[in-house]
Amino acid sequence: MSLFTTISSDKLSRLIGTANTPALIDVRTDEDFAADPRLLPGSVRRNHQEAADWGEEFAGRSAVVVCLRGQKLAQGTAAWLRHLHVEAEALEGGFEGWKAAKLPLVPNAKLPARDAQGRTVWVTRARPKIDRIACPWLIRRFVDPNAVFLFVAPSEVVAVGERFNAVPFDIENVFWSHRGELCTFDVMVEEFGLSTPPMLRLATMVRAADTGRLDLSPEAPGLLAASLGLSRMYDDDLAQLEAGIVLYDAFYRWCRDASGETHNWPTNKAKP
Repeated sequence: MSLFTTISSDKLSRLIGTANTPALIDVRTDEDFAADPRLLPGSVRRNHQEAADWGEEFAGRSAVVVCLRGQKLAQGTAAWLRHLHVEAEALEGGFEGWKAAKLPLVPNAKLPARDAQGRTVWVTRARPKIDRIACPWLIRRFVDPNAVFLFVAPSEVVAVGERFNAVPFDIENVFWSHRGELCTFDVMVEEFGLSTPPMLRLATMVRAADTGRLDLSPEAPGLLAASLGLSRMYDDDLAQLEAGIVLYDAFYRWCRDASGETHNWPTNKAKP
């Protein structure tokens, strides 16, 4: 039975990827982390011994603390955080329990270096449409909730990345870009270890809309129409991104929870 200070892997997995995801804090020892340097999607590493010092950055929020097996490190850290006004829980079974359930884990080696505020920074072409909204959504929801995105002139993406320590994406000749028939979103899903059935379905929709192969997914024309509509509604790329994140939240939840549901109105209309 779950305690009110713990959360199960199943329940947490339903929260990850949504706007209600708690802050995820990995407090495994350096030795345990080195043995398997992967992270729950969107989690950050912290030293459990310094919880009283860094805990206030999560004040007023909900958080889940992850150690190797969900015992002393996670429960002790969560208890400290509750003293600092954080609604903190420990993950039952810890990292090992999550892994045993075959839930997604992000390879730490694939994560960019973080800036002084602990954020990953990314740069791409201005005036995004599909891939350049889908990829930031994926990063914000599953990799780094605090990620920063810079939208610049296409010719300046690489130079801005070099000068501002930002990772370029969705341009030619960089790591995070199209590969063969795959779009950048496909590549991120694969490289970040997020290839769940709902995510793969969404990736097919994104690829179909982004590459003009609408026959790949019945839903792709709707995604394309919504994406182009958003691009006409917003002059500010960052405002468009925020609106687009809500759009992808909806498409992801459809892929995960509602793809088998139909709607017909009126339901009780008498047949002639």
